[in-house]
Amino acid sequence: MSWGTELWDQFDNLEKHTQWGIDILEKYIKFVKERTEIELSYAKQLRNLSKKYQPKKNSKEEEEYRYTACQAFLSTLNEMNDYAGQHEVISENLTSKIIAGLARYVQELKQERKSHFHDGRKAQQHIETCWKQLESSKRRFERECKEADRAQQYFEKMDADINVTKADVEKARQQAQLRHQMAEDSKADYSSILQKFNHEQREYYYTHIPTIFQQIQEMEERRIVRLGESMKTYAEVDRQVTPIIGKCLDGIVKAAEAIDQKNDSQLVIEAYKSGFEPPGDIEFEDYTQPMKRTVSENSLSNSRGEGKAEPKFGGKAKGKLWPFIKKNKLSLKLGSTPEDFSNLPPEQRRKKLQQKVDELNKDIQKEVDQRDAITKMKDVYLKNPQMGDPASLDHKLAEVNQNIEKLRLEAQKFEAWLAEVEGRLPARGEQARRQSGLYDAQSAPAVNNCAQARESPDGSYTEEQSQESEVKVPAMDFDDEFDDEEPLPAIGTCKALYTFDGQNEGTISVVEGETLYVIEEDKGDGWTRIRRSEDEEGYVPTSYVEVYLDKNAKGAKTYI
Repeated sequence: MSWGTELWDQFDNLEKHTQWGIDILEKYIKFVKERTEIELSYAKQLRNLSKKYQPKKNSKEEEEYRYTACQAFLSTLNEMNDYAGQHEVISENLTSKIIAGLARYVQELKQERKSHFHDGRKAQQHIETCWKQLESSKRRFERECKEADRAQQYFEKMDADINVTKADVEKARQQAQLRHQMAEDSKADYSSILQKFNHEQREYYYTHIPTIFQQIQEMEERRIVRLGESMKTYAEVDRQVTPIIGKCLDGIVKAAEAIDQKNDSQLVIEAYKSGFEPPGDIEFEDYTQPMKRTVSENSLSNSRGEGKAEPKFGGKAKGKLWPFIKKNKLSLKLGSTPEDFSNLPPEQRRKKLQQKVDELNKDIQKEVDQRDAITKMKDVYLKNPQMGDPASLDHKLAEVNQNIEKLRLEAQKFEAWLAEVEGRLPARGEQARRQSGLYDAQSAPAVNNCAQARESPDGSYTEEQSQESEVKVPAMDFDDEFDDEEPLPAIGTCKALYTFDGQNEGTISVVEGETLYVIEEDKGDGWTRIRRSEDEEGYVPTSYVEVYLDKNAKGAKTYI
């Protein structure tokens, strides 16, 4: 099976076919190139997607990744980033192993094809030239034969005519002989050219053209083989990254299997546990009879039901109460956070304090390491003065020691608060009743010369110095405002669930089990205003009391 023998007369068709083959190769190169662009675009989109959902540093999202489900999602994002990298590898390998090689091969193929068809066209032109020479020789031979025949006929005519002179007859005879000789020469030339043409034609159809077409056939077959090899490489490039992609997917599966729902549930408890106990049972209130108020030994002896006037509080308590409450609310609006995290529930406060202590200990350790390094350097300078002046490190060493002392004092302060909180929190598994409200701020003494912390009605701790820097409201304004105001009527009663030592301005001390009057409900700040006697009223944490509102005053009973 050879194109040279089978397709000896299909020169033009072979030329078209080989051009089509090159077009196919270029089309495949274009296909692979577009595939590489798709892979790069896909990898870029995957990376952007992974980056988009990565947790932002120093944000709330980082805290969410404590949960195993979020950690699995983070692992998925990281694996997808690696997955995108494998698609970039595919693009690079396709470019280097297929596109670059095929592009060079196409250029070489075009040059080879051009050379082969140039040789074929040259052989074709040569045989055409030989054919033209043969045709020219043939026509000349035919023409000379006709001329010789006419000259012979003319001679015979002259020779038969008796009126023609002998000289004319001789002239006609010589002319006939000349034409006959010319015809013989043309015949010999034609025969020679014919033999030469036949030889060239045999060479053309049995040697030159078969050789050229065989080379073209081999060129085309190499093109086909190269295209097939490129397709194999195309598949192999994908197959090479398949194991790595499989590992990425295995990593996602492994991360998903590592999800521990129990651990996540425990983390939720640790994150939001307040340390309070649920409220007790609600006592039955009989509305079929007039409300009876039970008064403890420390409560006011007269009640609203006896028809006595409401007690009035003294101007001193009134003057101290309102400016304090106003100042606290303004400070809350300014977004101030107590240093000891006293605005948080006990369990959350303990966690925050522990975290702060750990951070301070790490900072202390860093400073200690730095001090040790400076000390070692100073020793080196002392032993080798040419390396540096030991006195130049004294200032830095003193500064580091000062930082260490400052951090230790700070750590001791937070450790004292932590010890206070841990002392207040009941032991795990303890069946005794635990405090369910804000704990007493007066049980912890001052530690390490720190400023005394005081509990304010919003549940936060403030230091004496910080109180001076907060928004101050002159007491005179509020004295003037409330001097002529009638005392608030009682709107219900409350029962103290726990003892509260209210020593701060605006607060009032209560004893567990004591019954008092409610004169102002909780406005959302966690404090309820109560009254014991005419001169004793103030705020207590709402969670420390159980409130029974007068149905005639509020129309409902609330309790915390």
